Amino acid sequence: MPKKAQLLLQSNFMVQWWFKILAMGTFLGIMIFFEIDGLKCTFHKSFVTKLNKSELFSQDSNFTNISFESIDFNLTHKNLTKPHQNLDIKTCNSPNFSPQDSANLTKNWISSEFEANYSSNLLAKWLAPGGEPCKDSRTVDIIVPNLDGNKNRALSTGDIHEFVFQALDDAGKPHCLGGDYFETDLSGERWKSRPPIKDLGNGAYTFALQIHPDFAGEYNLTITLLFRSFEGLKFSPERFAFDRVLRVFTIKFYRSESLLPELRQCSSKSDYSTKDVWSGRWTRHAKNETCLISDDGRYRCQEASFHCVNPWCDGALGLLESNGWVYSTHCSFQIVSTEDAWDCLNGRWIFWWGDSNHCDTIRNILNFVLDVHEVAIVPRIFDRNISNPRNLSQTVRFTSIFNGHPNATGNYEGLDSLINAEYQGLLKGYFSGNVVPDTIIMNSGLHDGVHWPNVRKFVGGADFAAAFWAEVVEGVRRRRGVPPRFIYRTTVATGGYARRLTFNPHKMEVFNGIMLDKLRQYGVVDRVIDNFDMTFPWHYDNRCNDGVHYGRAPLKTKWKDGLIGHQYFVDLMLCHVLINALCVA
Repeated sequence: MPKKAQLLLQSNFMVQWWFKILAMGTFLGIMIFFEIDGLKCTFHKSFVTKLNKSELFSQDSNFTNISFESIDFNLTHKNLTKPHQNLDIKTCNSPNFSPQDSANLTKNWISSEFEANYSSNLLAKWLAPGGEPCKDSRTVDIIVPNLDGNKNRALSTGDIHEFVFQALDDAGKPHCLGGDYFETDLSGERWKSRPPIKDLGNGAYTFALQIHPDFAGEYNLTITLLFRSFEGLKFSPERFAFDRVLRVFTIKFYRSESLLPELRQCSSKSDYSTKDVWSGRWTRHAKNETCLISDDGRYRCQEASFHCVNPWCDGALGLLESNGWVYSTHCSFQIVSTEDAWDCLNGRWIFWWGDSNHCDTIRNILNFVLDVHEVAIVPRIFDRNISNPRNLSQTVRFTSIFNGHPNATGNYEGLDSLINAEYQGLLKGYFSGNVVPDTIIMNSGLHDGVHWPNVRKFVGGADFAAAFWAEVVEGVRRRRGVPPRFIYRTTVATGGYARRLTFNPHKMEVFNGIMLDKLRQYGVVDRVIDNFDMTFPWHYDNRCNDGVHYGRAPLKTKWKDGLIGHQYFVDLMLCHVLINALCVA
């Protein structure tokens, strides 16, 4: 072979070899690049999706099983005063906000689950150390990928749409510790709800949105930062309140073919015993634009016989005097007639232990539901046999003992009232005879918010209270009596001006969780009614509350917000929910 040909063949062989090496190196480089980029995009792939496409959430749509790694948001902005469209956030597989056809599949209702070992886990988070700049920084803003800067926000009804947002400090950098308290509100003309939110502990938070197909339309999603770094739990939190609206997103929910399971009526014990945290909504089924307050302070906007719309409630919706609003959650409720309420409560003895909200609720049950008007005021210590004015053979006994202080004229002792031996004896006395109350309805929180200096102390107080009631119930059982059912009714979300005070919603929600955790540990509680979830959509102002009460008697006079009269239907809804819970088998 000629020498020139040999050189040419050798050269071609080397070129082919180097080309193979170059191709292999390029392929490996691409694989490494996409692997790293995939890690950065985990945030968007796994969380900003519909529930049926997410592998990180459990099938029943709760927020208990989220595993969240550190997130690289690739933030390049330096100053939060700049428009948010200047933020450089790399995304991948971002959700399409334009209308798309949904598969004709049955979806799940939105749901939240009560965290196991709530008290101990809370203390661990509360005591989590800082020591790093991103942990010691303070949240002043958030970034919500796929909502920020997106003008075409359209989501399908029926589906659960999940998002994650990240807390940012004043330099626009991620704050990487939890404990901020965000208020979320999803409101339209005929729907009000609190989208469930979860603190992931690293400065990131999840929330979920869902609208029923019957309520397609335009909504506002509002995100407010009320307190930062667990500061709402402080003994005197008002000076730490941030209370700033960070986002108001307009979102159009278009009607899709997604189906939701039929909302059935709450008609069994399990409806109240298996759901410790509710994720309900208020829906509106009528509106009287010309409805005016009457001389007795009431709003009779629809006829009393105006019927509920199935499946959102059953019975006469006009009895709520809510101008069409009604509450439902994982199940719906009957608006109970006077006759049905008396048939259920006849011969019963209901024992109430709680704050002055109980006094309002008892009065409203008597006046609005049982049609008993001889009791205009329910004092803090109340024990009375009530007769049906239409059928004197029907009676019910209501006993209510104030738990804000061992002295009924005092305040702000809360659960610590139980250290008073005389007060303990008063309570035990009602359960020491041959006949005892068949049901205990308990709430606590407002006075505790003022009394306890820190969360750890309240955990101890809640443990003592749960142990006390466990002993009372067990004492009835030891005497071969029928132990009373125990209903825990969570404390209200304080409203308007009270949102910043020592019994603010952040502290009340935490105290509700601690109290429920302890009652569960001692095996005391049978049923739960989440009044915090019921009141939360109405807590942003004082139209439905005076700050700490949602059931003040109707009165045509100047209210806290400067208007004449106030709305009382939120507590009337609670009255009917309580009777639903009392009357199930």
